[in-house]
Amino acid sequence: MTEPTNQPANADVPRQPEEVTENHEVVETETAEHETDVSTETHAGPTEDVAEEAPVEDAPTEGGAAEAPAPTPPAPKFPTPARVAAPLPDIDDAAAAEASKWGRVDDEGNVWLRSSGTESERIVGQYAVDGNEKDALGLYVRRYLDLETQVSLLEARVANIAPEEINAALKSLQEQLKEPAVVGDVDALRQRVEALEGMADKRRAEVKAEREEAKKQSLEERTAIVEAAEAISAQDPQRTHWKDSRQELTNLLDQWKYAQRHSPRIDRPAEEALWKRFSSARTTFDRHRRQFFSQKDTERKEVTARKEDLIARAEAIADSTDWGPISGQFRDLMNEWKRAGRTNKRADDALWERFSAAQNRFYEARNAFNSQLDDEFAANRDLKLELLAEAEKLVPVTDIANAKAQIRTIGEKWDAIGRVPRSDMQRTEGRLRDIENQIRNAESEQWKKTDPEKDERSAGMAEQLQSLIDELEGQLAEARAAGDDKKVKEFEDALEARKAWLAAVQDN
Repeated sequence: MTEPTNQPANADVPRQPEEVTENHEVVETETAEHETDVSTETHAGPTEDVAEEAPVEDAPTEGGAAEAPAPTPPAPKFPTPARVAAPLPDIDDAAAAEASKWGRVDDEGNVWLRSSGTESERIVGQYAVDGNEKDALGLYVRRYLDLETQVSLLEARVANIAPEEINAALKSLQEQLKEPAVVGDVDALRQRVEALEGMADKRRAEVKAEREEAKKQSLEERTAIVEAAEAISAQDPQRTHWKDSRQELTNLLDQWKYAQRHSPRIDRPAEEALWKRFSSARTTFDRHRRQFFSQKDTERKEVTARKEDLIARAEAIADSTDWGPISGQFRDLMNEWKRAGRTNKRADDALWERFSAAQNRFYEARNAFNSQLDDEFAANRDLKLELLAEAEKLVPVTDIANAKAQIRTIGEKWDAIGRVPRSDMQRTEGRLRDIENQIRNAESEQWKKTDPEKDERSAGMAEQLQSLIDELEGQLAEARAAGDDKKVKEFEDALEARKAWLAAVQDN
């Protein structure tokens, strides 16, 4: 068999022994450790099954006896295809033709790969001697195209995937391109992979910047959570709505936990410092809350003690029949109750119910007593109404001496009759007082007209009033100058009254 030209040093390696299948197809024994894996991600067609090997029939010799089989030579140092005679999936004919230019098959079935820009070659596999060159190169071209597809896919995705995925893909491609058992422009693929390194560096820088920005934003979000918690803990305890604020802190804790699970991680020292602040804010809030409610509990106990004392004092006088003084005492107790403060609603309602029961017991007894008296005093009211009708005949007063005598007699009878019902006191007592006032006024007017010293007294009084008016006018002017509105109002009222008196004295 003719040796190929420019054969490399390993060209004399013995070929793998051939075996014939039941269909008389020629196959080569697999060398698993040299078989190149094809990525399932870029594999365009289904995985080929290896044909089941059939036992080789020994050909008979001239003497009729079968010759012993030849010993199996050692495995070659280059990878061999799993099956070269099986049909291959459809591939791009133009791409396959271009890749085929980089390979050849010699007369011994060796498949050679030519390096770019050089005349050097290396064997990448073998093929059956009776096969054609297209079939021999087909599998190796297909493997090359699979590698090219992986490179193209990574070129398309490198700007959008994570650096870790880029590193893994580049490492895989670099391993596959060291001494690949393919036919095609391997050097061009290597250059494209090298170019991908630069694109990967750019992507790494972009991802790093994105991650730094995400960490910065995550830090700002965590800081905002902490500051919100600190604002809640710094509230005035007397103005804090504890239930709502506690729920807000719980929500902030949930936000913190969610950020831990779903937001980009921040530096551990920064996270620990923020958590320390957040935890401190929650601790401060809980301490203030306990102090507030402890103080409120103390205050409620003090209020309860004061109201218990008021209840005891109210119950002690509830059955008294000393109506006037005890009514005053209940008014005082009521004022103290209002100043005593409040406990919680349920306890306060229970205390008020007891205090109110003592009050009601006293006032109900007093009202019953007064109602009984009113029944007894109804007859007195009728008698006094008769006296009022007699007294009203004296007005208008024409005979002062007779009116005075008559009203005196009516007054004596009035007092002898006694009390009237409380509801009738105003219309009886008030009407009699009006009649008495009219009689006194009439007597006073008559005395003024007949009094010989009237003019002298009037002159002296007018002089005194005028002096007082002058003095008030001076004080009023000073108050106005000082801007003392209260004094101004006081002096104006006094001055108006004195002038009215002076006018009345002068008219008389």
